[in-house]
Amino acid sequence: MNSNEIKSLANSIKLTDQQRAILVGLMLGDGHLETQNKGRTFRLKVEHSINQKDYVDWLYDQFKELVLTKPQIKEQEINGVTYQKYWFSTISIGEFRFYGKQLYPKGKKIVPEMTSKLVTPLSLAIWFMDDGSLKSSLHKARVINTQGFGEQDLKRLQKMLAKKFGIITTLRKQKEGKQIYILSAETEKFISLIKPFVIPSMEYKIKLT
Repeated sequence: MNSNEIKSLANSIKLTDQQRAILVGLMLGDGHLETQNKGRTFRLKVEHSINQKDYVDWLYDQFKELVLTKPQIKEQEINGVTYQKYWFSTISIGEFRFYGKQLYPKGKKIVPEMTSKLVTPLSLAIWFMDDGSLKSSLHKARVINTQGFGEQDLKRLQKMLAKKFGIITTLRKQKEGKQIYILSAETEKFISLIKPFVIPSMEYKIKLT
């Protein structure tokens, strides 16, 4: 596809409600929006461990009309250990601009005040599939790895979960930052919200023992 064809495709794209909900979940999780033209357009980049290949392939299927190259494997060395990553990125489109401006007002990802208006149960499911886990095999409680967010962002996330979905959480201090901790008493309510959207390879994250 030549540059004119890519530009024509980018200008014709209109995101669906489902794509918008997934995008919001990815932005709360591990997804990234990148701009190469000072914010006029953005592209979405999705990258996970090769162990999450099924999940990345599912995400690719949701945005494949925006992706020129199917998901690929790359190797990344960290502290002398080589890891395999599985990733894809979309073309840059204006439809992502609103989210890019809200989430990256100064270049670093934040949680904007209007998050509660954007998040749906599907968004929560994507967020949890990205960054959620069991506290331990002995507990019903779940955690969401939000260590990359600041204190104000965490408070906005907690407020969103409480006011929009009735999910009460606390914060759990870790070496790298703080996790959102979904109390055992709230877990079944949370899982009932996201279960319809959790893909088979991720169902282990919501299994109640």
